[in-house]
Amino acid sequence: MRVAVVCQNFIIIAFQYFFTKSFSVLRSVTRNKLIPGITYLLLGLLIGLASCTGGKKPAIRETATSGNIKIAADESFQPLIDTEVYTFSSLYQNAQVTPQYKPEYDVVNDFMNDSVKVMVTSRKLSDNQIKYLRDTLVIARTIPFAFDAIALITNKENTDTLLKYDSVRDIFTGKIKNWNEINPKSKLGGINVIFDNTRSGNIRYFKERFNITETLGSNFFAVKTNAQVIDYVSRNPDALGIISVNWISDKDDPLSNGFSKKVNIIAVSQEFINDGSFYRPDQGWIYEKSYPFVREVYLISRETFVGLGSGFIQWATGEQGQRIVLKSGLVPATMPIRLVQIKH
Repeated sequence: MRVAVVCQNFIIIAFQYFFTKSFSVLRSVTRNKLIPGITYLLLGLLIGLASCTGGKKPAIRETATSGNIKIAADESFQPLIDTEVYTFSSLYQNAQVTPQYKPEYDVVNDFMNDSVKVMVTSRKLSDNQIKYLRDTLVIARTIPFAFDAIALITNKENTDTLLKYDSVRDIFTGKIKNWNEINPKSKLGGINVIFDNTRSGNIRYFKERFNITETLGSNFFAVKTNAQVIDYVSRNPDALGIISVNWISDKDDPLSNGFSKKVNIIAVSQEFINDGSFYRPDQGWIYEKSYPFVREVYLISRETFVGLGSGFIQWATGEQGQRIVLKSGLVPATMPIRLVQIKH
């Protein structure tokens, strides 16, 4: 860009010099001989000016509703973020927001390294990370965006669709490793726990929830994405999958419906309460937090001015963006909602 500016400045100086000298030349050169020379010189200067810009359109100035940015998002929230970005870009034609989906650990690294100005994650920055950014004169802004849940899924051949909270904890801590330890009548073998990625927010959530500091058991296996977890569980009767409910929560989305029909969605009891009640990761139970594995989703910005990242966050946490959260089957974080109980 600096080379282009220097080139353009040179052409402008040449124009100024040409017009300054041309009048003195007119006095000594006949009109008929001067005109072709002037024409060729003007044409050459114009071609030079065009070559400085490389024939490219001028970049769109970045504002809250225009520009071109990348954002990093936890892959767990891809269905929701895809919809938010598509709608925002449709409303603001000069705004191009490109989401990059990665495991949570990589998303945070990109944000801290200033590879992106905005990230979508289910964890806040640590105190050390906040201090590091402040030392570099960056103030990170964290805005609640939605409430999500981590769903437990099993194969259709598995008839156990209810799990006690304590049983889930014991599976993660290694106290329970076989399905017949949960249900003595089960004909299934060992419990193979499948999650999306060793650097994902899904597995981090459970390790923090159950205070697991050691390596997970040999019956825990990572694939790459939430979609791959669903596929694996649908083909393996012994599997117990961990996914973001966002992948199966949108009742109007064919892809989401297709995923949810391939597996069982487990209902879980509440912690410390053994009244025989079990709750699925449905929107109402997420809102009431009756389902025990609920988490908050954040939009975090490191922009130092009101740019496109800030504009996208403001829109996503406003009425239009929060209605998309509601439609997706999650719970809006900034918009009040009303629960309606439907009796069948």
